[in-house]
Amino acid sequence: MAREVRGLALGRVGRKNLGMNHATAKVGNSGTLLREYMTHLRVERGLRPLSCEAYLCDLEMFAEFLEGGGGDGVGVKTFLSAEQSDVSGFMQHLREHGVQPRSIARKLSCVRGFYKWLLMDKRVRRDPTVNIESPSSWRVLPKSLAESEVREMLEKTGAAARAEDASGAALRDHAMLELLYAGGLRVGEIVTLRQEDLRLETASVQVRGKGDKERIVPIGRSAVEALEAYVQRGRPELLKRGGVQRTLFLSVRGNPLTTQKVWQMVRTVNLQASPHKLRHSCATHMVEHGADLRSVQTLLGHADIATTQVYTHLAIDRLKTVHRMCHPRATRRAGGGA
Repeated sequence: MAREVRGLALGRVGRKNLGMNHATAKVGNSGTLLREYMTHLRVERGLRPLSCEAYLCDLEMFAEFLEGGGGDGVGVKTFLSAEQSDVSGFMQHLREHGVQPRSIARKLSCVRGFYKWLLMDKRVRRDPTVNIESPSSWRVLPKSLAESEVREMLEKTGAAARAEDASGAALRDHAMLELLYAGGLRVGEIVTLRQEDLRLETASVQVRGKGDKERIVPIGRSAVEALEAYVQRGRPELLKRGGVQRTLFLSVRGNPLTTQKVWQMVRTVNLQASPHKLRHSCATHMVEHGADLRSVQTLLGHADIATTQVYTHLAIDRLKTVHRMCHPRATRRAGGGA
């Protein structure tokens, strides 16, 4: 029978109240390492609190697995004494408990980053995550919307924004939806945008992504027009109801929007959609229309091209189409043969 790890149970019911004090109590001596690593993530890498909490939860789970004996279930192990068999055993343990492959891959990525830090800080001599393969489904293409679905959503919010009595909220929602799709922005990037981040004269936006890394994101004419309407008419209306705000997108009370509000707005327009799906739709549709992966990587703000390579099969499909159309030995004969 597979042994139970409390972290898996926590994963099923949520971790709203999980904090560093709880982490220290759960993982004993490993708590000191976790506190130092969380400080490293927050201060040196500039990760946001929610990202740090997610990393903390994953590492707590691994620490508890080690304290239960690790891969062979014998004795008590720690982060510093863990071996490759313990990491692979943890992956197997997660599979036995029905954890989805993508979640397993994320936890492995978290553990890899932790041991990279331990190596750089000379806490360990070797990395136990070396040669541990991620689940193959890590590269499964994320779900996206069809172009017709996105077009319908934009037409819906656009009609509301163009109405003579359009409210500030209607102008805001259309501008946000256009920007989510045009620039492939993360929901966290949308809510932290400031008005001075807009560069509408050059059809671009300055975005602060993960780790506070900045990038310039080009946007199309439709997004520019929607943002201009919001800044000129919608935002001043919303701003009157609150204090002075630098944040671009405001609530009906004049306060900065929350990520939950953005999710709610997108779902109101299309129950099957989400801000994350719009981001993937942006990338998917660009690749389908011939964009190279490096360009998509830059647009989305992926630190590693490997993250963007989930779209590889789309690029290959596009390449095959171009090859069939352009290569003299690949064109189809009139009779239907190749």
